[in-house]
Amino acid sequence: MPRPDGRLTAELDPLEKSPQDECGVFGVWAPGEDVSKLSYYGLYALQHRGQESAGIAVSDGRRIMVFKDMGLVSQVFDEGTLNSLTGDLAIGHARYSTTGASVWSNAQPTFRATASYGITLAHNGNLTNTDDLESWLRDRRPTEEVPHKNAMDSTNDTSIVTALMATFDDLPLGAAALKVLPHLRGAFSLVFMDEKTLYAARDPQGFRPLCLGRLERGWVVASETCALDIVGASFVREVEPGECIAIDADGLRSTRFAETRRKGCVFEYVYIARPDSTIHGRSVHESRVEVGRALAREHPVEADLVMPVPASGVPAAIGYAQESGIPYAEGLVKNNYVGRTFIQPSQTIRQLGIRLKLNPLRHVIEGKRLVVVDDSIVRGNTQRALVRMLKEAGAAEVHVRISSPPVRWPCFFGIDFSTRAELIASGLNVEEICRSIGADSLGYVSLDGMVGATDRPKDSLCRACFDGVYPVEPPPHALGILGDGFVAPQSTQLPLLSDTDETDETITDPAEQGAAAARPAEDR
Repeated sequence: MPRPDGRLTAELDPLEKSPQDECGVFGVWAPGEDVSKLSYYGLYALQHRGQESAGIAVSDGRRIMVFKDMGLVSQVFDEGTLNSLTGDLAIGHARYSTTGASVWSNAQPTFRATASYGITLAHNGNLTNTDDLESWLRDRRPTEEVPHKNAMDSTNDTSIVTALMATFDDLPLGAAALKVLPHLRGAFSLVFMDEKTLYAARDPQGFRPLCLGRLERGWVVASETCALDIVGASFVREVEPGECIAIDADGLRSTRFAETRRKGCVFEYVYIARPDSTIHGRSVHESRVEVGRALAREHPVEADLVMPVPASGVPAAIGYAQESGIPYAEGLVKNNYVGRTFIQPSQTIRQLGIRLKLNPLRHVIEGKRLVVVDDSIVRGNTQRALVRMLKEAGAAEVHVRISSPPVRWPCFFGIDFSTRAELIASGLNVEEICRSIGADSLGYVSLDGMVGATDRPKDSLCRACFDGVYPVEPPPHALGILGDGFVAPQSTQLPLLSDTDETDETITDPAEQGAAAARPAEDR
């Protein structure tokens, strides 16, 4: 049966990788450049973060045009559409729905018109206090009937943020944003704009990545550094947690709206981000290779070959092979043209299962003792089918090694596994999971081993899906499904900066812009 939101369950849709990615955002201010095509290529680089819908908004200084639709970036946009989107600044979005159904009305960027300007906004993450924000929205517009968020122009939390900013239409958009941003809780990396100015903002914990890049004649903001690379922008720095930046003809300006409480998502290093990206100065690929080395030290086994589950298991498998001395081999062929499907599978297709996506190289694996490295086990369906397929293809033994700890707790900050019932490790121990998937042995990397591979202090990372320690209080509806064992944060109210504490720096000279923006905000 399809899910209530129209997507298929993992059990029915063997093409659906779990855990699901969230969203990718991109923004560019570059007068004289083809900003719609820069946005297209930037979103193309971020396609791994969301495959359900895509959209681009462009401003020519007088009006904003928005084009969005369901599907991949390459399916939504063609040459004619991009040529019609002309202007000096743009924002773009590639969506996977974590809040709201996967329907056209929830595609982003969102748009709201005010008496003074238009607002268009794109969001990566997930807010945890939408009920409070909805109440505030009703208070802000008491004479208007504000529909429940499930009946708004889109059912995602992004529309609530856009609507709230629009209520401060007596202020410039930058000032309106600074009224709203301190009230948001949870994960948000935002790009938004009016007709003349590009903005970007990141939550005080910095759950999701957001970076700033320099073009010859402009600036770029993007979810990951790989998007900067593809459009020819040089990396300048990350947008700091709790920071809002503005970019227009008057230069680049930085304002702090909240104190930094860094808790970047460790799963970005494990699975979500592209391996050719860099997060907080650390190569994602190198982090994954190092996790593989730690995995080999923690869970050695006698075997003939180390092989990855492509493609996300490749770096960790390389690290495991390097550390263990066991030869590395590609034993599975991935169909790179299999994307997300919106077609309910027939019984025949269900039986094909994982073979639609992966097929074994029999001559490589037959008679061999295999170490099979994957990034995570969420529900166990993929690994169960994979082990069965490898043994049917002649593998003598299948030893599964996972480059993250057991996922026992749901995420409320932008990754789609929202109930403990979905997580196999919440009810079974490692031995029981091993039996469930039919492996000869199973080993997960330890939490310390995974964190050590990131070169980040443990306290600066969100590990909630692994250890139940939530840096921000989960939404009210979640408390009933969490049950006992999770660790609530000591304080859910972040200290806000007063007007005298805020940094508001304007840089107009291009040379000065590059030099000053390269310095972290706390050093300026």
